[in-house]
Amino acid sequence: MSSAASERPLIAIVGPTGSGKSELALRVAGEFAGEVLNCDSLQIYRYFDIGTAKLKLEARRGVPHHMLDAADPGEPSSAGEFARRGRAVLQEIAARGHLPIVAGGTGFYLRALVDGLFAGPARDDALRARLAERERARPGSLHRLLSRFDPGSAGRIHARDVHKLIRAVEVCLLTRRSLSAAFAAGRDTLLGFRALKIGVNPPREALYQRLDERCRWMFENGLIDEVRRILLLGFPPSVKPLESHGYRQALQYLRKELTFQEAVFHAQRNTRRYAKRQWTWFRQEAGLEWFNGFGDEAGVQAAVVARVRAFLGDSG
Repeated sequence: MSSAASERPLIAIVGPTGSGKSELALRVAGEFAGEVLNCDSLQIYRYFDIGTAKLKLEARRGVPHHMLDAADPGEPSSAGEFARRGRAVLQEIAARGHLPIVAGGTGFYLRALVDGLFAGPARDDALRARLAERERARPGSLHRLLSRFDPGSAGRIHARDVHKLIRAVEVCLLTRRSLSAAFAAGRDTLLGFRALKIGVNPPREALYQRLDERCRWMFENGLIDEVRRILLLGFPPSVKPLESHGYRQALQYLRKELTFQEAVFHAQRNTRRYAKRQWTWFRQEAGLEWFNGFGDEAGVQAAVVARVRAFLGDSG
């Protein structure tokens, strides 16, 4: 994006799950009259609170938060839809004279919001069916195929995320170029804003310990009951957010497929792996400025506030 004086400032705070992004966003919002736009693909859903570490209303300190509880669990959610709705929210925040602060750990959603998505080729249902059948017959084959076509994209898509893998391989086959190249060629970049992207970078082992403790706390303080309530509301176990780490294991516990301790163990392990994938993604995010430590640490908050103040001075 250009650095024209007419562009309005935008702050993005990203990093792995459990790194203190929400607290840091609250501190920045309090210092600079900000409003927070959620950039977590699970916190968008209503009723998914404990397992997503969603801030309770009373913990938001009066700071407006947007795109929380914005969809029912059965509604499809995509990066494109998030970008469309999120960009409208950014305009509204800026029109009120407030600072938009995008906070969350879903890197693809942030990229869609700021850098835009490419239109891509139309769906080829016959090709998709063949790819799905290939994956059913040989699990992991789509990820291996994408690794040959586009190693960069393969490194950012989990080997079990069949939906994303099918689309990525489909684009590669139909355009005869990598997903990364196709994306770069046709992006609809956000206009009218100048972004400062801040990455929260805690020590890895300290984060893993925090995640393990948080995950156990969730299971001991209502996650299983939360899943029960979601099912009692009439949403089937197949809705996408119930496939995420923590929720999947809570569902398996309710089905008696896992013991309580096994559910906690697998949820902890999967959460650590997810954090590692988030780090990998954000390491490749252009223009990201890293701050070492947790976002809820006073020193990190002070350093980020100083950087944002300098950025706002440059923007003005």
